[in-house]
This record gives sequence, C-alpha cells and structure tokens, in this order.
Amino acid sequence: MLALYGTLKLIGFAGFMFLLHLAGDYRRKNPRFGGGEHPWDVLTSWDGWWYQKIAAHGYDPALVPVPGATGQIRLEGNSAAFFPLYPALIRLVSEVTGLGLYGAGLTVSVIASFVAALGIYAVTECLAGRRAGLAAAGLWAVWPGSGVEWAVYSDSLYVALAAWTCHAVMRRNWLSAGLLAFLAGLNRPTAAALIAAVAVAALLALRRRRDGVLRPVAAMAVAPLGLLGYLGWVGHRMGDYGGYFKLQSGAWAHEWDYGRQTLDVLTSVPVGHADYHVPFPFADMIGVGVVLLAFALLPLLVRLRPPAVLTVYTVLTIVLVLGSQQIFSNVSRYLLPLFPLFVPLAVALRRLSRAHLCTLLGMAAVASGSYAGYALFELGVP
Repeated sequence: MLALYGTLKLIGFAGFMFLLHLAGDYRRKNPRFGGGEHPWDVLTSWDGWWYQKIAAHGYDPALVPVPGATGQIRLEGNSAAFFPLYPALIRLVSEVTGLGLYGAGLTVSVIASFVAALGIYAVTECLAGRRAGLAAAGLWAVWPGSGVEWAVYSDSLYVALAAWTCHAVMRRNWLSAGLLAFLAGLNRPTAAALIAAVAVAALLALRRRRDGVLRPVAAMAVAPLGLLGYLGWVGHRMGDYGGYFKLQSGAWAHEWDYGRQTLDVLTSVPVGHADYHVPFPFADMIGVGVVLLAFALLPLLVRLRPPAVLTVYTVLTIVLVLGSQQIFSNVSRYLLPLFPLFVPLAVALRRLSRAHLCTLLGMAAVASGSYAGYALFELGVP
C-alpha cells in the first residue's frame, strides 16, 4: 500500500516539476512569498513561507506587513493564523537532524503523508476490505489539492491525525481518539469538525452503554483542549479573546459568511464571470469541480451507512469550508481532508484487478501533476 502511494506521488510530483520547469515561472517572487532559483523552491512558498518564519522566530499576534504583497492580496497578515503543531515539528526536526527549515518541513510533510495514507487505508479496510483500502490510499495520492501533501504545508499532518482519530473511534480506543483530536486542534481550525465528530460518537457510545462511562467522557473532554487552548492563547496575547477570528477576517479575509461567497463562485465561474473576491479562474474552475464532486459523493457515502464519526466529520468539514469566505482557489486543498468521500469510490474500484487499478491511478497521477500541483502553486494560491 505504501509503495503504491509513494509511486503515485512521485509520478505526480515529477509532472509538477516538469511543468514548472517548462513554464519557467518559478523564479517569480511576487506575490508568491519566496520564489527561488529552482522549481522545487515553490514548495515552500505561500503558507510555507509563514510556517518557516514561525519555526524560526515564533509568533507575534499583531498585524504585521506581508513582504511583497501586491494587488488584491491583503497588505497585512499575521502568523497567529497558522496553528503551532506543524511549525513546532519543523523546528524539532531541524534541531535533531541538522536540516534547514525547508528540508525539515518537507520531511515532516512527506512522512505525515505516508502516515495519512496508512490511516486512510485502515479506515477504509474496516468498512470495505483490503482492496478498497488500497484504492482509497491511491486516491489520497492523486486527489485535487494533493499537491500540498509534499510541500511545506500542514495538510498531510492534519489528515494523518484525522484519519487515525476516526480509526481509533471505530476501534473504540477512546483515549487515543481524544489525544489525536487534541493534537489535530493544534494543527488546523477546521479540527472543530473532527472534535465534534468524536463528541457525537462518544455520546452514542454512552447511550449504548458499550464502553462504560469514563473513557468516552475522557475523549470528549480532552479532544477540544488543543483548539481551545491555542485560540485562548492568541486572544490572551492580543487582549481580546475573539482576537483570532478578528485577525482572520481583517488580515486574511477569512470569515464565516453562511456560504454566500461559495454560492457566488458556483454561479459565476461556470458562466465565465470572475467578479468575486480574488479570482484565479483556472484554479477556481477546478475548485468548482471539486465542490460538485463532494456533493455527488456525500450521499453515496451516507448510503453505505458508515460509522457516525465519519459522517459527522465529513458533513461538518464541508459546512466549515464552504460556509466561509476565502480565496476560492484554495478550496480543493481545504476539502482535501474529506478522505471518507474516498470510500464509495474505493468500493467501486475494488472490483478492478490490481493491474487495472494501478493503471487507472497511474493515469490520474500523471494528471495530478497539473491539477493538483501546477494549477494550485502557479495558477492559484495553495
């Protein structure tokens, strides 16, 4: 399984690097923070620039200028928008191995991506068998947005934590589930969906009286502490306990808008309009396709009657992502944690022979170098 995932990622990664070299755009320094002399330098641009700064210097919860920001990109940003677990691991790996922050960040992301693939395999194998698990792990390698899996981004780490949290709940390992959800809350704000899923599953376990009282209650108590602790720390540093959300809105143009922007994009992009906030037409078109694919796969997942933890996690992640204003070209990355949606596709793909499955996924891997890599990093904002 890990060999399949690694091979598919290498195919997509090679395609991504080839497109960057062919276009020659990777030397452009603005507005993509970073740039560089080599195609692979883009893997540490955009959010990766911030993660390296946090790993090197820590946080400063105050509005600060963003170097090189131009045009429609906001002129102010803040490192506190980026949660601490991933940059802390970058710093740790850098100190232990002697790698620079770039190398340490890639090391963390690549290892986490394999851990995520294994977790997705384990969850799917519990539901539909080994062949489906293999297909699901392969889909994780080629899914739209998967270009950030091997970049200085926190996405692979979050999906690894989320997948193993869900697996722990399915195996009724409540203390492990609570601890993993706690760590996920230190990595991404959308961990709120995962935390809620653990809580719902724990409440159902209490109702059925299968696992006693102490362990499910402990999982519910521990799971939100990472997320709440970080939000509280940022608020305390700013002197305003709603400060994190004000920074997201004022500095990054991310705020809850009940899905108004998502609806605007979904009704604008297909007819060739781009009069919404910060358009990136090619990446946005891919994002529209990913959103529609998620809507199509969700009822197929529900039809399989998966454990409540998977259903709640999936639905709430969709709600949190699509209900917020953001740079829409990012949506294929923001929806990357929806690994439970791989399950219905994996159930269908398990009917293929291993040779046919590998051929199909290999073709998708070739394409992913374009839509999951180049379209995000060069034609949009990952």
